[in-house]
Amino acid sequence: MQPLRLILLSGWGIDQRIWQPLEAHWPSDLAAAAQAVEWPGYGDTPPLAANATIQELADAMDESLASDAVWVGWSLGGLLATALLAYLPPPRGLILLGAGDAFCVRDEVSAKGGVTSAELSAFQRAFQRAPTATWQHFLRWQTQGEPSPRQAYRQLHDLLGDTPPADSTTLATGLHWLASIDNRPRLAAPPCPVVRLIGEHDPLISPAQRRIGEPLSNVGHCPMLSQPQVLAAEIVRHANQMTNVSTAAL
Repeated sequence: MQPLRLILLSGWGIDQRIWQPLEAHWPSDLAAAAQAVEWPGYGDTPPLAANATIQELADAMDESLASDAVWVGWSLGGLLATALLAYLPPPRGLILLGAGDAFCVRDEVSAKGGVTSAELSAFQRAFQRAPTATWQHFLRWQTQGEPSPRQAYRQLHDLLGDTPPADSTTLATGLHWLASIDNRPRLAAPPCPVVRLIGEHDPLISPAQRRIGEPLSNVGHCPMLSQPQVLAAEIVRHANQMTNVSTAAL
């Protein structure tokens, strides 16, 4: 049996520090094999040019996204990881955390949950006017489904500080990808095992997307903040199953 390896991919406006709460809860034999990888423009990673394509993202991430690992993509990270399946060798498995086929839902079902295209467009306009304030609003927004939203926001603020971890061009490109990526064709016939883990109170996920995912009880979009031990166990359980399946297929 091949050793388990995880590659952790964060979401919009948030870098690899979001995964720090899980570090104390990985099994001892996995602690060094759970690697958080930055997207271009985050941390010390060079940014892509404005209006970058998914192909350009794939070229930049080619060496970081190893095919002998299970990819864990959270939020936009899950959308991007799925989109990259069309450009890079597939991993041993893909775990989507708080991510569906697409980010936006149809406008007419907005009252039932999720984010509509109109709401995301308004957010993009607000971001153009006041990037930092809009980013801070988003941090508060995505913690609303946690058992204690205020505590979850404080944790997030303590991890990230007062300023975005990427420049405005990188963040604007991320918002464009949130608006435009549609992974339904890739997820209809994925090249690797895929599991979707979705918090039952996730304010960014529609009920339709929630129904086709595996629920995480009593959490929202940020279970790594509110239930890190439970989340780490779920990730390891599914990743082990994926690794066993891919090894058996060799």
